[in-house]
Amino acid sequence: MSESTVSLTDRLLQAFPSGSFCLPAMLELASIEETDAVPTAAVECCARPRLLLNPQWTAKHAETPEKLMMLTLHELHHVVLGHTRLYPRITPLDNLVFDAVINSMLCHLLPDQACIALMTEFYSDRAFPECFLRPAPGWRLGKPARTPAALERPEHAHLATLYRMLYTPAGVGYEALREALRPKVNEATLGRVKLLGDHRSESDGASSAGQLEIRSPALLGEVRRIVERWPQPPNPILGRSLADALRDASVSAVKPSNAQQLARLMRLVGGVSVRGRLRAMHAQPHAVESPLPVIDRRSAVLRSLGVNPLLHRASVPGRMRAPCGDRVHVYLDVSGSVQGLVPALYGAVLACGERVHPVVHLFSTRVADVTLQQLRQGFCSTTNGTCIECVGEHMVRNRVRRAVMVTDGFVGKPGASTHAALEEAVLGVALTQGGARQDLQAVTDHWAELDDLQTSTGNNFASTQLQGELP
Repeated sequence: MSESTVSLTDRLLQAFPSGSFCLPAMLELASIEETDAVPTAAVECCARPRLLLNPQWTAKHAETPEKLMMLTLHELHHVVLGHTRLYPRITPLDNLVFDAVINSMLCHLLPDQACIALMTEFYSDRAFPECFLRPAPGWRLGKPARTPAALERPEHAHLATLYRMLYTPAGVGYEALREALRPKVNEATLGRVKLLGDHRSESDGASSAGQLEIRSPALLGEVRRIVERWPQPPNPILGRSLADALRDASVSAVKPSNAQQLARLMRLVGGVSVRGRLRAMHAQPHAVESPLPVIDRRSAVLRSLGVNPLLHRASVPGRMRAPCGDRVHVYLDVSGSVQGLVPALYGAVLACGERVHPVVHLFSTRVADVTLQQLRQGFCSTTNGTCIECVGEHMVRNRVRRAVMVTDGFVGKPGASTHAALEEAVLGVALTQGGARQDLQAVTDHWAELDDLQTSTGNNFASTQLQGELP
């Protein structure tokens, strides 16, 4: 880490009142970097988050500890607003409205003139619409808000009312402010306003891209804990209380992807529980240094050079617990009833390659064995029919004890010998969308149901182009 980065970290830690905002934990979680890649500041929301600061902008506009603190708090608000997005697609007008509400909230939270100077010195009260991004000259907490010079004209009467509400306990909601500004601004007008924080396009790292619970769960969790401990302004106002936004927000559980469903099924069939709790003892020798002479290559070389070693490399037997489990034989349905899904099914198996037996068994009315490499190349052999008997015979002949069958389930009822073979083995069945359980219900130990494979690219499945019959 460079010296400038360390000094900037120290500046941030010194800027925040001790114990007031609980930010040291966040600053330990997110590395701090100076970069020209962002206009002002940004929190990069990914597995290893970074707090990015533009050194030129910071030196010019956030030269005091109070301004640097307000800039950091502003950007943390953007992280949470990115998670609780109000609109399907963020526009420049939305960004202006978000910044206006964020700046108003921070002014009520930290009303000292040294803190609000970040807004009052960076934005002009005589320019429209940037006047919404700062309090009017002479603003004081608890006092009636003045109308900025940019809104004194009669045609701005309604906007002037909303502005005064924005900087008083009455507050203004996002939607009301957005709809009032919409007919008064255009792209050219909005383009002239320089906003604080992260307003990049919705790339993987942008805090406005949403889904932070997936992209950066540790960062989101830490921000939640920080927000819960922030001192609340007196009389929290509409659209201002971030803690209220977090409490009121509903978070939907993320449905496991097809790849996760299939991997879970293979862990169950292979002898490993869903959370990896099934563990077994394994012999594991431990390397030690011993004064007792042993047959050791290093010691022999030293003796040949005339050196009498005092310690010798040796090993002592030991045992340790470790996750255990077998690779699973996969029987992949390539019959006519799943013809349109076969490329996606190939990708499904390849996505779980480390859990799959090196030979995959394609079945229709016969079983054709292919390697994972051949599967990746798209080789296929099918008669277009379906018969579960060929699977039972193959399992008996090759003594298969753990198997996963990927199919639509329309394979026919197994006969007596096939029923016995399937029942004796640990069998998991992954059904394609719309599949049926009745044919295999009596012999299946574990089930998984896959979503629409036609959109498998969103489920981490590679698409495979079939190359025709095996040679």
